[in-house]
Amino acid sequence: MIKLLRTTAFLLCTAVAVPAMALDFHKGMEAFDAGDGATAQQVWRLLAEQGDARAQYSLGMYSTGFGVSKDYAEAANWFRLAAEQGHADAQHKLGFAYDFGFGVSKDYIEALDWYRLASGQGHAHAQHSLGLAYYLGKAVIKDYVIAYMWTNISSANGSAIGSAGRGVVEESMTREQIAEAQALARRCIASDYQDCG
Repeated sequence: MIKLLRTTAFLLCTAVAVPAMALDFHKGMEAFDAGDGATAQQVWRLLAEQGDARAQYSLGMYSTGFGVSKDYAEAANWFRLAAEQGHADAQHKLGFAYDFGFGVSKDYIEALDWYRLASGQGHAHAQHSLGLAYYLGKAVIKDYVIAYMWTNISSANGSAIGSAGRGVVEESMTREQIAEAQALARRCIASDYQDCG
């Protein structure tokens, strides 16, 4: 009976804590939107240290220096914590950090892995980044068909940069290659990003 009461008390406390965390996160957003990066950072750090992926991602503000000292390594650490919890934006940002060496050693393979994870969740900017990697041959064999597929998917998901990237890739392709890439893109989208080349 005592064990049941403890479990019930724990569940009630947890149910109250979750909305409080959400309110605290929004308090950080309000501070950030008001131009008070220091307060936003303080609020989000408390939540991030408790494992809140949104707050961890938001602490990537260290990459911009808004309200805090610019620190790419600190930003990459917070992006990693959120990315490991499946936060697609953080996965893309972490991939970008590895792609360009912001706060971490430049590592195209690591960048590609994070771009793939975010792309699998329908993240249009990560899909463009993945297409660009195939277009340039970064950590993969240069492949215009796959590059076009990803930039086309990015474009279909609303990314203007994906549309521009698709146009650049298309200039290096034959009609047959474009048709193949379009078919691959349709298959990829239809499979919910599970069967993508």
